[in-house]
Amino acid sequence: MYLSIGNDMAVRASSVVGIFDMDNTTTSKRTRAFLETAQKEGQIVPCDDLPKSYVVTVEYGMTRIYESTLAATTLEKRMK
Repeated sequence: MYLSIGNDMAVRASSVVGIFDMDNTTTSKRTRAFLETAQKEGQIVPCDDLPKSYVVTVEYGMTRIYESTLAATTLEKRMK
């Protein structure tokens, strides 16, 4: 099963580690450091517009972070 995250993008639902709200989680220094490191290592797949959430996936030992214009609650509902 796949999870549609907007902008014609989909990820395997089985590879999703977490779905996070951009506004609530980026207030933490540790989360900002995590995202900055991921950005430097090329692990972030950006979206075309202002992101509202991000989806962390691990597949084949590779971590990817997909930014999404959809709200985290919307993505969580789609997972069910």
